[in-house]
Amino acid sequence: MGGTRFVGKALVEILLTQGHEVYLFTRGISTLPEGSIHIKGDRKSDDILKLKGQKFDVIIDSSGRKLQDTQSVISVTGFPLSRLIYISSAGVYATNNQLPLDETSPIDLESRHIGKVNTEKWLLQEGIPFTSFRPTYIYGPLNYNPIEKWFFDRIKYSRPIPIPGNGETITQLGHVSDLAEAISLSLQSELAINQIYNCSGKKGVTFKGLALAAAKACSVPSDELTFVSFNPSSLDPKARKAFPLRLSHFLTDISKIESELSWKPFYSLEEGLKDSFINDYQLLNSPEPDFSLDQSLLGI
Repeated sequence: MGGTRFVGKALVEILLTQGHEVYLFTRGISTLPEGSIHIKGDRKSDDILKLKGQKFDVIIDSSGRKLQDTQSVISVTGFPLSRLIYISSAGVYATNNQLPLDETSPIDLESRHIGKVNTEKWLLQEGIPFTSFRPTYIYGPLNYNPIEKWFFDRIKYSRPIPIPGNGETITQLGHVSDLAEAISLSLQSELAINQIYNCSGKKGVTFKGLALAAAKACSVPSDELTFVSFNPSSLDPKARKAFPLRLSHFLTDISKIESELSWKPFYSLEEGLKDSFINDYQLLNSPEPDFSLDQSLLGI
């Protein structure tokens, strides 16, 4: 389900390389990976009936947000013969003073991702073999969330970089290729059945440290950056319109996936940001960004 954008695209490329027969159920808006088999449709319409009678070894839901999204698929295809892979989010965890967050940490019942938790619970209750992944912030080429781009824009246009407070809030990023590799490995492991895994980079990074790493990726000396502190108290801690990251510490424990799947991130933050800058940001022909929200943050 999906498979033509960001995480789905990275995973499909791995699966095709491994020789799997890959079907993509998409609306056909984005370019399809060569070698995949397309079933055109929108799961929120009667198009889902196009899957009726199909049996799949593995169903990968990379675009489901609500429980009904996944239920609609299973109601037509039946259980997958081997596994359902689900892309959840570490955004489901409640703010917690004890870090890092592991897979048993309390859930934020008001999270905009709560539908993903409901889906995980339903899969377990129904006896559908599944593996779910809870990444933190995913970055890398073709990212459609303005995470690294937010920093690249301000660095390349020599703009002041708004930083909440003293810039020492810790966050965590994981490269899209590392997530795709982890998902691929899980399909080879019986141990991963009915498991939920945090999946991200090994280390956390402060907001200021992230900006410095982004500047290094852009080959801009750190002494050319201008940081301007703003008071985040008036902002929704999880809103990302003015600043692209949640305003509280956000760090997950990835030891479970490292141990059970013998997986570890290939990309360091510096290497991953350089990959994103060279293979994505530099290739964009975008107009100069709108920095008006910065002005409101900084009181300009």
